[in-house]
Amino acid sequence: MISGAKIPTTVITGFLGAGKTTLVRHVLENAGGRRVAVIVNEFGSLGIDGQILKGCGIESCGEEDIVELANGCLCCTVADDFVPSMETLVERDNPPEHILIETSGLALPKPLLKAFDWPSIRSRLTVDGVIAVVDGPAVAEGRFADDPEQVERQRQADESLDHDNPLQEVFEDQLSAADLVIVNKSDLLTGSSRDWVLNEVETRLPRAVKVVTTEEGVVDPSVLLGLGATAEDDLDDRPSHHDGLDDHEHDDFDSFIVELPEQPAAEALLARLQQTVEVHDILRVKGFLAVSGKPMRLLLHGVGARFRHHYDRLWQAEEARSSRLVIIGHSGMDRDAIVTALAG
Repeated sequence: MISGAKIPTTVITGFLGAGKTTLVRHVLENAGGRRVAVIVNEFGSLGIDGQILKGCGIESCGEEDIVELANGCLCCTVADDFVPSMETLVERDNPPEHILIETSGLALPKPLLKAFDWPSIRSRLTVDGVIAVVDGPAVAEGRFADDPEQVERQRQADESLDHDNPLQEVFEDQLSAADLVIVNKSDLLTGSSRDWVLNEVETRLPRAVKVVTTEEGVVDPSVLLGLGATAEDDLDDRPSHHDGLDDHEHDDFDSFIVELPEQPAAEALLARLQQTVEVHDILRVKGFLAVSGKPMRLLLHGVGARFRHHYDRLWQAEEARSSRLVIIGHSGMDRDAIVTALAG
């Protein structure tokens, strides 16, 4: 890279199962020694996509170059997760030469593109292009996603998600933001269905965008990288179903983390949480608890005063048995009072 030049960033969007991770791995395996970092928008504690990428064994992309954001839909956690992660990458002594962002299947691309206007990253990063990965057979069958039920489970599991668009609208937003559309799994389409899918995609595009068909996400990286779209400066030509709405404005919201010791009983803390949420008008709570006598950690999600919780995995030997909760609410929350109430 030329000293002082902006680091190009490629946003890869598409539904769960479309082939985004396969595409990213293919790019990493054929990066030609270029230093590439990847941000993966994961859900939950399993980190499947991140582990697949970390295990690819590519010298120019080590484990420290795979950043997993597991706190929910990336377009809904821009201020809390995305911007700090991008700042960390560009401030390295040896920053990446290109950054790939694999969004969750439910992420709306446009709010993410708007984040590149944040002062702390605008001077250092540019959106080289947005790539929409389309599941060809799913579109041919009118489902848009390979497994709509799994997408719905993903939606239900993400307490940070603040939009509930139908799959068709999310699909259209992904296409509207794209600089390149990849119709994947083309080997599973017949000639007539392939033509129908391509026509379906092209009729939904708001402007002239190249559409290519692939099998297993195999595309020459030179086609994917170096698009030079500077998409952050071209938002007006990327219409969204959320244009004009405030669904993704975060200025009126705030969040902070509460660290607590191991709890003698989950029920007592849950009772304090419900009372605290009602008193302080907290919108969401998410995190995990260490409960005395329990070998597994307790995963907790709360929307308003409604809480869901379950034991998700064993504590690891090297982990400190502590509790960590993210509190999300309107700006101006009384943090000290909330922490005191939860501490009991």
